[in-house]
Amino acid sequence: MQKFRVLAGLCFIVAAAVCVCAAPASAAIQEAADLQALEQTTPQQTGAPTLAEGGQAPPVSAAYNSNFEPAAWSERPIVIAHRGASGYRPEHTLSGYQLAIDQGADYIEPDLVMTKDGYLVARHDVYLSGSTNVADLPVYKDRKRNFAGRDDWFVFDFTLSELRTLRTRQPRPSRGRDYDGAEQVPTFDEIIDFITAQNKSGRTVGLYPEIKHPQAFLEAGLNPTPRLVQGLARLKAAGVPVYVQCFELPYLETLAGLFDARYIYLVEGVEKGGKAYPPEGLDLAALPPFVNGIGADKALVLDKKGALTAFASAIKAAGLQLHVWTLRNDDVGRGYGSISSELEAYYEAGVDGVFADFPDTAIKVRDQKRLLAPPAVIN
Repeated sequence: MQKFRVLAGLCFIVAAAVCVCAAPASAAIQEAADLQALEQTTPQQTGAPTLAEGGQAPPVSAAYNSNFEPAAWSERPIVIAHRGASGYRPEHTLSGYQLAIDQGADYIEPDLVMTKDGYLVARHDVYLSGSTNVADLPVYKDRKRNFAGRDDWFVFDFTLSELRTLRTRQPRPSRGRDYDGAEQVPTFDEIIDFITAQNKSGRTVGLYPEIKHPQAFLEAGLNPTPRLVQGLARLKAAGVPVYVQCFELPYLETLAGLFDARYIYLVEGVEKGGKAYPPEGLDLAALPPFVNGIGADKALVLDKKGALTAFASAIKAAGLQLHVWTLRNDDVGRGYGSISSELEAYYEAGVDGVFADFPDTAIKVRDQKRLLAPPAVIN
């Protein structure tokens, strides 16, 4: 979940995107008007084809009925499979998403970045060496370069067809490598197909996409907005529960003007003297009304006694959802003897959701606590 901050200058390096979704010949006049409205609302690109030149989007007036969650979900914290069941499988793979669903996750979280030719694909980082085998392929040897102080291969230097020649791998050295090399990098459209099929089979599971570095991609002529909005429309039509998350509040505001969904503003702690603090100047009371919740760095949520910090308490007092990232079995937070005790602390404090690399553990601890809770008093 931590941000790899893409610095200014990407716009001078990345090739302009090519819009590949052709509008159907039968598009109505209203659709044309909606496309024009979307193009006008979306921050302008330099050198990239506009949405109106061939893109397709849902009517901007179509409200997203985001209350597709089963009623029981409102009675306990949701478990969000962080990059899928990434503790057991390479992150952002369809098998990792499937395992998370099999384990009972409520939501699957794909991080979305853009290829050179404008496709949304699931990778946490814009660099590729950690999560793919790109370094092993001689054909791409000359693609390695320095960007933002890092020597690597970058997703925005690859077309989708080139990216599909890579195979995924586990980026954390301490985790198993048995599934390395088995899968391709999935596209957002493939993830939507996958999650829609899961819901049609009778298992309700939501999607919780994070759009990574949108302003940097926009400045580079790569506009994620049309494809993202198209995807949200498909999810709406299929009745899939959705949250949309981003570290960039202005971009969330752009999306909120185009599509009615539940938006989560991600907040990372700023470390000072060994302690994490909310970003300076963040005023929860001044957040726009389209913000439904805060995705908070776990270092900002609990104090040493296990109580909500002032920042977390203010989130709850403002009526916002509080979703915490990231809980990991193999990276337990400071001061906790086990992942179970850490999860228990967050659940007891009243968070509304947790991002977990090992969804089965998060679910087990959550459900055990619910079973041990005293029954409600009925008058």
